[in-house]
Amino acid sequence: MNVENIIGLGVAGNFARHLEQAGELKDFENVLTAEPDAPKGVFPFYLPCSDSFLGLYSIGTDILNLPEYEANAQVEPEIAVMFDVIYDDNKKVIDLVAQKFTTFNDCTIRKEGAKKISEKKSWGVNSKGIGDKWIAIDKFEEGGVMDNYHLCSFIKREGVLYPYGVDAPLLGYSYFYTKLKLWLIEKMNEQKDFGPLEDIAMHLKACSYPKQALISIGATAYAEFGENNYLKSGDDVYVVAYDARTQSADFTPDDTKVLLHQKVQ
Repeated sequence: MNVENIIGLGVAGNFARHLEQAGELKDFENVLTAEPDAPKGVFPFYLPCSDSFLGLYSIGTDILNLPEYEANAQVEPEIAVMFDVIYDDNKKVIDLVAQKFTTFNDCTIRKEGAKKISEKKSWGVNSKGIGDKWIAIDKFEEGGVMDNYHLCSFIKREGVLYPYGVDAPLLGYSYFYTKLKLWLIEKMNEQKDFGPLEDIAMHLKACSYPKQALISIGATAYAEFGENNYLKSGDDVYVVAYDARTQSADFTPDDTKVLLHQKVQ
């Protein structure tokens, strides 16, 4: 599916330990949250309306381009959900209707001195990655299709396969289902331009109040190799979502398994 005309937003800090491992906790030291395990905020990674760097379509399917300058880039293995965005007459977001999900690589550079999260998120064509298929969401609440899915990721380097992110159940997200949806609605309406965060309502207005949003809902914690190794040209990236009742964390094609495979260049 082409998502070139759909706004892309991400959730920061929705999995335990990820920000700490990524060295980004300090960025959020002045950001207050309602609960200790709450995500830190929402950030844009693609704004189809924008004349800035975020307006360049950056989402690829089989190639991951590293920045031309020296950069420490890490895979951020995530689930991305396609939401319909519902507004009231005053253009406030009043509902998000989850339609389908896929795997996502919110690849990020560990950039010293970046003022906003978005500055680390997009540097050109194929700086992100999206999975090979979508799974329809029957209901975005407990008892739905997403209950049984796990997310895992790997890097193949010089013929050796390494776990990059931990194998994690989607139910392991700090905020998920209705709690995540209500939090997202609040942030899309009320989040201010503060510290590493941006005014999302302003971006929605600038994009003429998009009817859909692609939202990556947070990266898993890193396995040992992922925490200690940045991407290199020639690596193969794999991000896999699979139904743990019937499948295993491998790359065997399956109607209900979602695979993202990118070659790093």
